[in-house]
Amino acid sequence: MSRLNKKFHQLTAEDKKAFIPFIMAGFPNIKYSTNLLQKLPSLGADIIEIGMPFTDPMADGKIIQDAGHEALETGFKMENLYQMIENFRKNDQDTPIILMGYYNPIHKFGSEKFVEKIKNLGADGLIIVDLPPEEDSELCIFCLNHKLHFIRLLTPTSDNQRLPTLLDNSSGFLYYVSVAGVTGSKVPVKQVVADEISRIKKYTDLPICVGFGIKSPEDAKSISLSADGVVVGSAIIETVQKGASECEVSDFISSLSKSVHSN
Repeated sequence: MSRLNKKFHQLTAEDKKAFIPFIMAGFPNIKYSTNLLQKLPSLGADIIEIGMPFTDPMADGKIIQDAGHEALETGFKMENLYQMIENFRKNDQDTPIILMGYYNPIHKFGSEKFVEKIKNLGADGLIIVDLPPEEDSELCIFCLNHKLHFIRLLTPTSDNQRLPTLLDNSSGFLYYVSVAGVTGSKVPVKQVVADEISRIKKYTDLPICVGFGIKSPEDAKSISLSADGVVVGSAIIETVQKGASECEVSDFISSLSKSVHSN
């Protein structure tokens, strides 16, 4: 059983939902993001999502765009991400790590070579925003061959006709984008999200985790009532951007975790 499947199995047995914090690799600098990654399990993270900085992040709102650009401007290279994962796995063999980003840097590196490298370092899955199922031969097929989860994004416009195509070759969990828009732009409507999750679950047994627009512990708790997991990214990044101390950032992340786990 993969780390990711094992984690959801454990959470289900405990009647708990997954808390998935998102951090941007290299933001606000490499040392900070490395240290924050190491702390996340102790703050209640069940699964960790790490953003790979990219120059043209089409699915991300201003907050995460700015974080990615700042990371690149301070000298971030993909080698720094590999080192972050390798260091994390020296102390933690259980917490799943998901990488989220865009295809161009992977294509430049070589798709199969990239999948082999991150799998060997200890990553558990990939979310690649700009590769639809029609392009599975570019990357997804290599993930399947190397037992790395390929996690699809589902959106409010993913209708019943489109769902079977999106679900094909998906594994680990499904990431439901709760609003029509970019990250951090709107607050999701709880009942609408609940109805959408109920609709999608008629087609799959995969866990459904919800992200985009979840800004507070209260938002996280309300979404967790219907979802299998909650992803929070922009709100964490924005807390760092506003100059919060490391202790304040940790407290905020911990409060999100407690809200998700309190059901």
